Amino acid sequence: MTILVLGGTGGIGAALARRLAARGERPFLVARDAARLRALGEEIGAGWHVADVTDTAALKAAVAAAGSPLAGLAVCVGSILLKPLARLTEADIAGTFRLNAAVPALAVQAAAPALAAGQGAVVLFSSVAARTGFPNHAAIGMAKAAVEGLMVALAAELAPHVRVNCIAPSLTRTALAEPLTRSPQMADAIAKQHPIPRLGEPEDVAALADLLLRPDGWITGQVIGVDGGRSAVAGR
Repeated sequence: MTILVLGGTGGIGAALARRLAARGERPFLVARDAARLRALGEEIGAGWHVADVTDTAALKAAVAAAGSPLAGLAVCVGSILLKPLARLTEADIAGTFRLNAAVPALAVQAAAPALAAGQGAVVLFSSVAARTGFPNHAAIGMAKAAVEGLMVALAAELAPHVRVNCIAPSLTRTALAEPLTRSPQMADAIAKQHPIPRLGEPEDVAALADLLLRPDGWITGQVIGVDGGRSAVAGR
């Protein structure tokens, strides 16, 4: 069956798509960049659909294009808006919340019948910043905390036919995080704040997402950190 990957050309989404294809699954990729979608789809033999997932009609059309039943849905879209509270605008807050929290809710809503038909699984993405306080993270921390609340509600509502879990990474080397990682000095300083003193790689996160999307699992309603221990273990 098909596994729908929203944000399928991003670092984590692409890494997940490659893992799924390598084990014989049929990923269906959705993103805005047609050229990158085509390239990755042809590389791994995946279906693809161009859409801006912040457009609700386009999101619903993309989910419909993936077909039914669905074995899984991974919502690998998000943003990293870092601003002090005093500089946040209403548009900053609304836009961050829409992309990071409302889009996953609307995606699962659209895919729920196909997921139930396929006894599928959902993987959403939070952040270490949802539970650990960092300066300048008010907008993204709020939105990602909402994802965690959404996840447990959906895990209850969609059981027993659909499993729903959430991954909470720390800073990972993706294009989205490039403003924070382009400076070797800054990247090294952030890496040293982790008990395992390196930044995450897309494959670190994709490996767990792949596990959570496998059929017949017995994990649901969980937030699982892929964060080098940053959320739970005191640094040295």
